[in-house]
Amino acid sequence: MHAHTKHEIISCERCGSAFECKANSYTKCQCTTVQLNINETQYISEMYDGCLCASCLTILRDEYRQM
Repeated sequence: MHAHTKHEIISCERCGSAFECKANSYTKCQCTTVQLNINETQYISEMYDGCLCASCLTILRDEYRQM
């Protein structure tokens, strides 16, 4: 019996807020609302392994752009 796969509720690795991870339908996931270029993506992935909420992604992107 296969249960219907629901989206996972996970905690943001940076701020700890809970959000719904939609990695299995990433076009609807909140992280796709934050546009990151390859350098910004690399900058963030060097500091964090897990998922981050959209607000943290935005903060880190802006941080990178101000460097």
